[in-house]
Amino acid sequence: MLVLSRKAGQSILIGHNIEVKIIEVQGDQVRIGINAPRDVNILRKELMDEVRRVNREAVVDNSLVSLEELNRVFKERE
Repeated sequence: MLVLSRKAGQSILIGHNIEVKIIEVQGDQVRIGINAPRDVNILRKELMDEVRRVNREAVVDNSLVSLEELNRVFKERE
């Protein structure tokens, strides 16, 4: 894993076409912006982890939860 220190306004590049920019640092929260081609999926890891967890449990119930349904549940919690 590459670990970098960046300040607000600074960026890193991933390949030639993905830029991750530090927008703001406030306490223990960092706001980032990501510029990437539209065909690149950008997902929150905790959301994907939850999808995997729910789907593993659903195998027993023989039903799967879609990413859209799980995203709706997360939005309701906020």
